[in-house]
Amino acid sequence: MVQAAPWRSMRLSAPGQPLQLTWRLDRPAPAPGHMRLRVSACGVCRTDLHLLDGELPFPGHPVVPGHEIVGTVDAVGPGVTGWAVGDRVGVPWLGWTCGRCEPCLSGRENLCPQARFTGWHIEGGYADLAWADARYVFRLPERYDDAEAAPLLCAGLIGWRAYQAAGPGLKRLGLVGFGAAAHLIAQVAVQQGCEVHAFTRPGDTAAQALARQLGATWAGGSDEAATAPLDAVLLFAPAGELVPWALQAVRPGGTVVCAGIHMSDIPSFPYRWLWGERRLVSVANLTRADAEAFLRVAAELPLRTQVHRYPLTQAQQALDDLRHGAFTGAAVLCNSTEPPP
Repeated sequence: MVQAAPWRSMRLSAPGQPLQLTWRLDRPAPAPGHMRLRVSACGVCRTDLHLLDGELPFPGHPVVPGHEIVGTVDAVGPGVTGWAVGDRVGVPWLGWTCGRCEPCLSGRENLCPQARFTGWHIEGGYADLAWADARYVFRLPERYDDAEAAPLLCAGLIGWRAYQAAGPGLKRLGLVGFGAAAHLIAQVAVQQGCEVHAFTRPGDTAAQALARQLGATWAGGSDEAATAPLDAVLLFAPAGELVPWALQAVRPGGTVVCAGIHMSDIPSFPYRWLWGERRLVSVANLTRADAEAFLRVAAELPLRTQVHRYPLTQAQQALDDLRHGAFTGAAVLCNSTEPPP
């Protein structure tokens, strides 16, 4: 019998610890309703930083981060239909739900109290292999290569859900924190006829230049006031102090959408900044309907995914660069064959 080749994963043993490269020989067969994937690329997300920093509850055992997985089907478990070995697939943040609770039955599976998430409760894509519930695996638009497709699976999906939460008929949209999510949804908004105003870290001229290249009408720092009343602001930066600023930037009847899974505390602010039927809402996770709708949009519109590729073994460097704003767009880990030690 030919022994299976070793495969790699980058594992987090505890919050605050660096990721560790682990070589493994076992490759369990997928459980019923699941599939095993050979990972080709995985996006690096700010949520991964929240896990590393202990801002998300640690699951109590070593975990493989990564929830923007692109790969090919390596094996399918009993009961899986519609997929074949070799199919290209994508796996997002929401990795499992019970399917029986009131949120699941009412189309709000993103709020399932028993939900499990890829790269947090379920081993993620910072690895050569990954396992996924076939219900939460999606076909990807062919126009994007593997690295280009990875940011669609979280940055794109959360950006899309936040954009939808802002309501219909937007004419002037503010995006705060011009990273992986904002650089994708800005293009959707522009191509749908919306005027985009991009607010970056103060002094981040590279992100401001990218925003203009992608069609933003205006780009500047988040320390600057909006040049005109905005219909909505999508807040991707996890900085609670920007919520009062955003409320002042939107017109009466406008909406501020908080799109992060974690945010620092929001300082108190005068009621008059909320008054005028301004809405302050959040988005949590995503649904399969979000994925299907956004991936259809991504197949139709020529979205440019600004990606910075790192080898899998440089996952820690990619996270450090994300933390310090060392690049614009999105970081993606790209797998290649490396000999075991």
